[in-house]
Amino acid sequence: MKIVRRIGISLGIVLAVGCLTIGLFFRQEAYQFYKVLTFFDKENISNNFKSTGSIFKTRSIPKPSNSVSFPVSKIQFALPDSYQLNDSTISTQAFLDFTLTDALLIIQHDSIKYEYYGNGFKQNDHHISWSMAKSVVSALFGIAIQEGKIKSIEQTVTDYLPDFKGTGYDNVRIKDVLQMSSGVGFNEDYGDFNSDINVMGRYFALGMPMADFAKRLKREREPGTFNHYVSIDTQVLGMILVKATGKSISDYMNEKLWSQINAEDDAYWIVDKAGMEFALGGLNLTARDYAKVGQLFLDSGKWKGKQIVPQQWVRASVTPDAPHVMPGKRDNAILADGYGFQWWIPFGAKDEFDAQGIYDQFIYVDPDKDLVIVKLSSNYHFKTDKKRIFHELEIALFRAIAEKI
Repeated sequence: MKIVRRIGISLGIVLAVGCLTIGLFFRQEAYQFYKVLTFFDKENISNNFKSTGSIFKTRSIPKPSNSVSFPVSKIQFALPDSYQLNDSTISTQAFLDFTLTDALLIIQHDSIKYEYYGNGFKQNDHHISWSMAKSVVSALFGIAIQEGKIKSIEQTVTDYLPDFKGTGYDNVRIKDVLQMSSGVGFNEDYGDFNSDINVMGRYFALGMPMADFAKRLKREREPGTFNHYVSIDTQVLGMILVKATGKSISDYMNEKLWSQINAEDDAYWIVDKAGMEFALGGLNLTARDYAKVGQLFLDSGKWKGKQIVPQQWVRASVTPDAPHVMPGKRDNAILADGYGFQWWIPFGAKDEFDAQGIYDQFIYVDPDKDLVIVKLSSNYHFKTDKKRIFHELEIALFRAIAEKI
């Protein structure tokens, strides 16, 4: 009887521990789900953008031993009091306040000319990149091609990911995925609760692998004919990168990029349940390190004279090469920016290009002015139907800064 009793007690302990473990697991899942649903509420948005590492599972990239800070220029730049967009005059400070600017950093001639932090942010605070991460993934892709890990962008997704046969990505050229022209159907309307992008966010909040979500998407158009922004395209690029290099995005980035550009702080990626980085928007850096990414591309992929990202790749990344990715009026009569390999070319640009993320995140590069501008924001006013006007206001501000500096 004593043995039976001991077995019963042992089973009870095992069941109790198991139930506690399951309870804690679902509690974390429920917490993440709640945080995603309320992530952009105005009361919490800035803090959420600063503390994604406390909400989601992450993978860190350590601060390199050769870390170097940008020097601070002895002559500091004063922002223009106002600037023009079409026939309107916009107060610079009012616009920065209205868009909840968390950081504004201006680098010219490799030196800090202006640095501002708001909404509780400080110099060493991390800020989620959102889609600016796509431009970093593109840089890593170019390095992998240079190394021969990826043979050509003329290859297809299914050459590297055979389990994507029968999905919307079956036999789609890598180049078309890089140019957001995969032909995959995807609704990226953040204002629509049931859009693909919002369903994807809830899917991720529950810890589900992004690969499973990507495989659900279907072909809508002929690949390589229409520029349609599909965030999951970059997730697929990330999966190709992992398969081709045999390393996580974080490890590859640490070896090939982070340790090479004297990054000032550590970095981290949000990862899903399978341990895959949220390549489409889960990178977290400080403002100064976002500026280093911009500086790297400003200098054609070189850092202190060493070629980090192939020069040809940098050029191709910021050069639209087909009618459907050119800036201007498109077939759907919408005024659009140009698109390269996960980098944007603003409408009316001479040589400028930028990385962009929702809620007004920017790395803006103007080679003629030897200028990099980083603007990190928690613009809770952001909605898809207002996206274009906010974008035009941001670009107009950057051009006013470039003109005055």
